[in-house]
Amino acid sequence: MTQRKYFGTDGIRGMVGEWPISADFMLRLGRAAGSVLARNSKGRPLVLIGKDTRVSGYMFESALEAGLVAAGVDVGLLGPIPTPAVAFLTRSMRASAGIVISASHNPHHDNGIKFFSADGEKLSDEVELAIEQEVDADFVTVASEKLGKASRLTDVVARYTEFCKATVPEDFSLRGLKLVLDCAHGATYQVAPRVFAELGAEVVSIGDKPDGFNINHGVGSTHPQALQQAVLEHHADIGIGFDGDGDRVVLVDRHGALADGDDILYVLAHSLHRRGLLRGPVVGTLMSNYGLELALADIAVPLIRANVGDRYVMQQLKQHQGMLGGETSGHILCLDRATTGDGIVSALAVLEALGETGQDLAGARAGLKKLPQVMLNVRANGARESLDSVEVRQAQAEVENVLRGRGRVVLRASGTEPLVRVTIEGADADEVQSLAEKLAGIVKSVAERS
Repeated sequence: MTQRKYFGTDGIRGMVGEWPISADFMLRLGRAAGSVLARNSKGRPLVLIGKDTRVSGYMFESALEAGLVAAGVDVGLLGPIPTPAVAFLTRSMRASAGIVISASHNPHHDNGIKFFSADGEKLSDEVELAIEQEVDADFVTVASEKLGKASRLTDVVARYTEFCKATVPEDFSLRGLKLVLDCAHGATYQVAPRVFAELGAEVVSIGDKPDGFNINHGVGSTHPQALQQAVLEHHADIGIGFDGDGDRVVLVDRHGALADGDDILYVLAHSLHRRGLLRGPVVGTLMSNYGLELALADIAVPLIRANVGDRYVMQQLKQHQGMLGGETSGHILCLDRATTGDGIVSALAVLEALGETGQDLAGARAGLKKLPQVMLNVRANGARESLDSVEVRQAQAEVENVLRGRGRVVLRASGTEPLVRVTIEGADADEVQSLAEKLAGIVKSVAERS
């Protein structure tokens, strides 16, 4: 893939106020995106802008709006709403593109931009490259009579609520269930309680009072302790925790035990396979627990591993005509229900699966035995380059030979830092720790000599 200047694997992200996460860049980005869309559109393009609850979202929303209008593009402002809602609304309203202002699970002082195509999927590399080229071009405003118009859309929460409910059967009901929802003081704070309550559940909400600064702070999918405690305190049947922009989800069973993305993939794959509805392989990532691979093999379901990042999971699903994939972090792709990762839709899919069998979450995931995993970070100037050395490759092969058929080794270089992550999984926790420390020591030694 051609090297991109601003876009990473999941849009553009960074510290607020530091280029490119600044108001002046967002103005240029809005004009650039609008210009690219306008040249490929038969009529006047419409772009939707949604955001999470960060205080900086106001600033970036206004800057993007001005840039898009300057390029002759109409703008629909959605306000605080989950990332997958923007994908759905872009497709539903026949918009040319959707923009999300969010830094997902990061703290409030970070922010970022994601784009969706008219199909509700992430932009192609070609379109992102075209936008980048326009960003660096001169800022040109169209003639006054060709300027776009902006309007604030007021019915989007209701629209998205109905979409989420439509992903489960009409007779599906949550009556009799008590749920705790952790909205991470983020984009799901309005819509998630509404969806689950309208389906009949008794809902207890936490992390539902955003103030612009508390997003993901001690709550949400990356800080599940608050959810685990609330499930136990309220004697709930299940807990559902979202991240700041609502595209990830983790679950907590009635005993307070955490279920991550690997658990969710197992429950969904097992249910779909049992009902004869699973199409293609399940797609995980390099970091999916080896226990998931073994558990799926027990029911004759193959697991394919993609690089870390939902973009790469999506690529593998399309390549292998699959429908279910995701990451351990809780970013789940149910392509039979949505075009992108959707925390609310994924949670509903699990609840539907549990309803089919009458099991609770603890029972449904009992067949998944996760292997102990150790991940060590090796930071040194030559860390990334060390992975190409004969010494490191030989050491990795020796560890793989020791664990063959009962464990797994992954060496991953950071794309932004002089860092290598050494990850080893196996049945024996002490052995895994020892092998990880030995391999990390060799990587560090080689890196420091280079």
